[in-house]
Amino acid sequence: MSGCKHVASVRSVTPRTLGCEECLEIGQEWVHLRLCRECGHVGCCDQSIGKHATAHFHATRHPIIEGYDPPEGWGWCYLDEIMVELPDQTPQRGPIPHYY
Repeated sequence: MSGCKHVASVRSVTPRTLGCEECLEIGQEWVHLRLCRECGHVGCCDQSIGKHATAHFHATRHPIIEGYDPPEGWGWCYLDEIMVELPDQTPQRGPIPHYY
């Protein structure tokens, strides 16, 4: 799990919403959640219709996400396309509504 030059962007963040920000706004369902470890944006995974976590990356270039719901503790770098070790796991602000 080495080789990622972007882990320096990882921050301890507070999730901004209790679910995918964009899905909550439009009433869409999601499968799993991903947390941006640079700004706290909560987006849905690529198995979800909206793919909002990836869309957030394309809009902001924030490279590192955490598997957030269910809490999975892994990190992913979009730029290097590799798993990364996170310095900590973000506690859930719950309860998070489930839509799958």
